[in-house]
Amino acid sequence: MSDYLIGPSPDDLTLTRALSGRDHEGREVDLRVVEERPLTIYLNSQEIVTAMTIGDHPRWLAVGYLSNQGMLLPDDRITAVDFDEEVETVVVRTARATDYEDKLKRKTRTSGCAVGTVFGDMMEGLEGVRLPVAELRTSWLYTLAHRINTTPSLYLEAGAIHGTVLCRQDRALVYMEDVGRHNAVDKIAGWMRMQDADPSDKILYTTGRLTSEMVIKTALMGIPVLVSRSGFTAWGVEIARQVGLTLIGRMRGRRFVCLAGEDRLIRDANPAHVADEPRKSTGANPQERARHERG
Repeated sequence: MSDYLIGPSPDDLTLTRALSGRDHEGREVDLRVVEERPLTIYLNSQEIVTAMTIGDHPRWLAVGYLSNQGMLLPDDRITAVDFDEEVETVVVRTARATDYEDKLKRKTRTSGCAVGTVFGDMMEGLEGVRLPVAELRTSWLYTLAHRINTTPSLYLEAGAIHGTVLCRQDRALVYMEDVGRHNAVDKIAGWMRMQDADPSDKILYTTGRLTSEMVIKTALMGIPVLVSRSGFTAWGVEIARQVGLTLIGRMRGRRFVCLAGEDRLIRDANPAHVADEPRKSTGANPQERARHERG
């Protein structure tokens, strides 16, 4: 994984727990099971939310979550991001005084895994958003899909987790995982903000569904291309078309579907020369099945 700026951590034993059980034939099986930990996020002195997460990269998760909720403004100066491991709390401090009491009273429970929540109006901040025009080559898609799907990850080791990868052209840069796909996206958003990364030439790849929440977060991050192994929701597609987001779904092997931004897609690779994915394993061993399944 040396070519990733940040890759997944399948060998980090703090992110999983070893458990034993029995399969459908009564045979004993040993599994690594993903941990879930609460992480409470504060903005200055105000408690915002407690998120269930695997526990890695808490500072990036907090900054990205607050940014994607519209609570950290683009011109806000972050003065400190403090993580207390003992009480599992992150405090993001800004030069601007903040008070989001009214916004916190307005919640929308989203379709995200691990029960995502959006505070305030889900469409807030999208008014007038038009993403930069960015070309997307099918050769990049095929290279990225193969690279990401063969990268050692927590998903392949334990399952029950989503991955999100920040890419540029045919290079995968930052690969985050979490029990909720929205958490994985927020970690990337936090990393981008703390690194002052330019979003205009980036691609966001996710194993999760292309819902309205995913499309909105990608648009607010300023990323012009969103790709997934999974499918779409109609509202997600509608928003993507509205803001100029190129939306690619059902990306498996040589197959994919583009439902927004087809005019920006350059078909420079012959699908006949791309290997298709193997059929899902039907073996009894959960670890082996996981190696053939994704999304």
